[in-house]
Amino acid sequence: MFANIDFQEILSAFLVLIGIIDIVGSIPIILQLKAKGRTVSAPKATLISFALMVGFFYGGSWILKIFGCNIESFATAGSILILLMSLEMILDVEIFKNTGPIKEATLVPLVFPLLAGAGTFTTLISIGSMYHDINILIGLALNMVWVYIVIKMTDRVQKILGVSGIYFIRKFFGIILMAISVKMFMDNITKLLQ
Repeated sequence: MFANIDFQEILSAFLVLIGIIDIVGSIPIILQLKAKGRTVSAPKATLISFALMVGFFYGGSWILKIFGCNIESFATAGSILILLMSLEMILDVEIFKNTGPIKEATLVPLVFPLLAGAGTFTTLISIGSMYHDINILIGLALNMVWVYIVIKMTDRVQKILGVSGIYFIRKFFGIILMAISVKMFMDNITKLLQ
């Protein structure tokens, strides 16, 4: 297992996931939740998100088989979803709306859909066809450390980066995600058409 550790794959998985999870871009949402008096637990959000992501990473393929889908078709659909998420970040539009009935801030909207949402699940399945499991898990674990730090220090991070800093990072990761979605689409659509 450890013989398959590849630092390039870890870095790639980390960067893809950090763009999808986009915890820095979620700081305004977290601050808004806190301003409304809703508690946000950094340890709880991090652990639940990590468990959901690992569970879907290992069980997602099995779930897809039940519905008669393969990884390539799911990844192709996921690349379109990631493209839409990148457009949200770049164009400042809201495509995905959270209209669910649950109002608990740590679970909804922080854990789902912000951290462990459809985009993250899609990405995990998609990069699972490109990288070795151990490298993805290490990249994911490093992301969860980053998520924990940012949630724990939300107020301080906002002061350090400022509104314009958070805005710039969101735009930058939006462009990165768009490039990733195009690559993911091309890689998987080619396999589907063979």
